[in-house]
Amino acid sequence: MARGNAGPTTAYGYIARMTTAVEPTFASRTHTILESLKQSGQLKHLQTIEGPMDATVKLQGYGEVACFCSNNYLGLANHPEVVQAGIEGLKKYGAGTASVRFICGTFDCHHSLEATIAKFYGVEAAYTFTSCWNANEAIFPTLCEPGDIIVSDELNHASIIDGIRLAVSMKKGLLRTVYRNGDMAALEAKLAEARANPAVTGTIWVVTDGVFSMEGSLGNLPKIREICDRFGALLVMDDSHGTGVMGKTGRGTHEHWNMPATKIDYFTGTLGKALGGGAGGYIAGSREAMDLLVQRGRPTLFSNALPCTIACSAQKAIEILMREPQRVEKLRRNVAAARAGIGEAGFEVLKSPTAICPIIVHDTAKAIAMSKRLLELGVFVIGFGYPVVPEGHARLRVQISAAHEDAHIRKLIDGLKTLKREF
Repeated sequence: MARGNAGPTTAYGYIARMTTAVEPTFASRTHTILESLKQSGQLKHLQTIEGPMDATVKLQGYGEVACFCSNNYLGLANHPEVVQAGIEGLKKYGAGTASVRFICGTFDCHHSLEATIAKFYGVEAAYTFTSCWNANEAIFPTLCEPGDIIVSDELNHASIIDGIRLAVSMKKGLLRTVYRNGDMAALEAKLAEARANPAVTGTIWVVTDGVFSMEGSLGNLPKIREICDRFGALLVMDDSHGTGVMGKTGRGTHEHWNMPATKIDYFTGTLGKALGGGAGGYIAGSREAMDLLVQRGRPTLFSNALPCTIACSAQKAIEILMREPQRVEKLRRNVAAARAGIGEAGFEVLKSPTAICPIIVHDTAKAIAMSKRLLELGVFVIGFGYPVVPEGHARLRVQISAAHEDAHIRKLIDGLKTLKREF
């Protein structure tokens, strides 16, 4: 059929014409954004590491620098046993099944790791994912239903926010609301509103970070639990920055508050920080909820399992943490020394027992410039600005590890003193 002036007579010709019309607009827009970031000093640069993660790392163009930007809280990312377990896992299992778990089966190393995570927390079961981002994308869309409401702390991790958005977009009638960070009166008011809302016919879910990653502050779990109990709500905690760090034995933020794990209905967390540092995430809680994730969770049905080499490394990292609680105690001493030293250098840091020490400098370009200067001084600290944190809240985020020795901490403090003079 003739098309006259309507365009090419083939679908391929039409697509090519449309692409030509769209691409210059996208390309020019992208170029403008990047140039704007470059001109304002806000453009981020990816550093290249030429060796393993440890208390110090070898950075391309800078040589060996003291690393204070990693989540390697227990210093296990380059532990010989963790590395060897990964090598043995790769040799035994290969790269993977090249498919998802329900199609080609599950390696026994995944079952072993999930049993170890459940034992570590003292809960019925756990299920692993390729990242905690995947875990937070799985829990709400799978376990929540229309008539439920999810009540979230405003400073929860981006993966929680996106997981909730995904759940609400998938299930019409599933509600969400947000309360001010750490404001227990606001949380109580939100739950009272939810109970009075006729559209809420199902479960109330409250979700909080254990340790808030940009602030280094703690969720007030005892008070949150008490409020949840009064309103019949379930409590979900992402403890990615608390596991291995908080509590006498590093079990997490609930242990810091002297709460049994049974007071948290569901945990989400990562294997990519204190527990080995490679990758991977998990959900831990009731056996039936884990079974439902296997049956209905889209990230479990349509995504490959955690690579076996990482599963084996993480398994070994958890075993080391359970047998060597002194690592947690050393981390605690290092955190105290670093926080005191930051004050000695003339900077303020939020008072907290966590290993995250944010130094607020407000301006994103300034944070990036300060980070670059520290790197020239042999100290690797990242400056965070928008969109990772809100405009006007840019910061240097100093992170402490049990791998750090006194000399590393002193180098950090000396670098901060130089920044204080120069900036």
